[in-house]
Amino acid sequence: MSTSIPILLDRLCYRYPSLLVDAIAERDGGRRLVAIKNVTVNEEFFQGHFPGAPVMPAVLMLESWSQAAALLLLERDGAPPDARVYLRGVNDAKFRRQVVPGDRLRIEISLGRRRARLARAQALAYVGDQVVAEAELLLGVIADRTHIDPRAVVHPAARIGRGTSVGPHASIGPKVTIGENCRIGASTVIDGWTEIGDDTQIYPFASIGLVPQDLKFRGEETRLTIGRRNIFREFVTIHRGTQGGGGVTQIGDRNVFMAYVHVAHDCHIGHDTIFGNTATLGGHVTVEDFANVSAGSGVHQFCRVGRHAFIGGYSVVTKDALPFAKTVGSRPARIFGANTIGLMRRGFPPEVVGKLKRTFRYLLQSKLNATGALQRIQKDPSLACAEVQYLIDFIRTSQRGVILRRPSRRAEEVVADE
Repeated sequence: MSTSIPILLDRLCYRYPSLLVDAIAERDGGRRLVAIKNVTVNEEFFQGHFPGAPVMPAVLMLESWSQAAALLLLERDGAPPDARVYLRGVNDAKFRRQVVPGDRLRIEISLGRRRARLARAQALAYVGDQVVAEAELLLGVIADRTHIDPRAVVHPAARIGRGTSVGPHASIGPKVTIGENCRIGASTVIDGWTEIGDDTQIYPFASIGLVPQDLKFRGEETRLTIGRRNIFREFVTIHRGTQGGGGVTQIGDRNVFMAYVHVAHDCHIGHDTIFGNTATLGGHVTVEDFANVSAGSGVHQFCRVGRHAFIGGYSVVTKDALPFAKTVGSRPARIFGANTIGLMRRGFPPEVVGKLKRTFRYLLQSKLNATGALQRIQKDPSLACAEVQYLIDFIRTSQRGVILRRPSRRAEEVVADE
């Protein structure tokens, strides 16, 4: 049969972790179903029920009936299920014979009376021709709040969380998992091994999880993982990873990607970041928490953007952008001191902001080289704090080098005018 048992059983609430249905042998138009469970000695529950004399527990017999009944109630000719099933009660249960390893259990479910939210089913279990158990099941069927537009193309194997809406002409592939209460806009494409967290909004025409633009990519299984409460505006493109880059593109929680943003393969983005319109990340870029990459800016492959960094509009970042700093410009990008406004908005205490500003004076305005400036900063007890130490560690662990070029006086005036 073409029915996907695991996909349908994810809609059976309170399901025991194990699948207790191996195959569907017969199915009759939503009225009757015959399922098979091969009872083997390596079943997990036999470890304690009972040592030396394994017997299938009666409660798991009820579980297998519930799973089979859910398959019957949820099957919709290959379409994604749009309801959830609850076991509400069991009447007249009789267990006539023990079920032991080696038995081939045949489960027969026949639907009886059904109302909008309740269904009765007669359940029988056979080993060979002998009835080993029987009961009447009372099942609750709750319509899912998920809404999938009939014009959308959603693969039956895709997993769509409760409360999620999918707009017209959206395309969602078989390996995609979308969390609860998400909004998928019209004509969006989501494909590949992609996981999207709860409460995420994807606006029309976005492209999420497609193959990377890397000529070495050969179709291997790589992933894109996206956290909760992210916003992807129109025409955003996010590519999954490559085998050579670790295999994963990763995005944290509560990030905002404005229109036309591009995130290439194997990037790692933290939490609470903001990307302006048409901002672009090359492959293997790391963007840490609370960073802001403004409109039109590009970050070169293998670069890092530190925490609370601000990248000004239309900048070109070819080295690591310092945390807590304003980086602006393209020929080349330059450091305009501490990101004072951003830090104050994020609730940094004035004394910490002051220490960071004095630290940047050492790095940018003293006549010391980077090594000498870092040594002087560490020896100055008035600068001791976790943020300054993180800035020092960021510089010392850089693989590509960091941007430490001061702006010209004219550039400072232009930024001040803006």
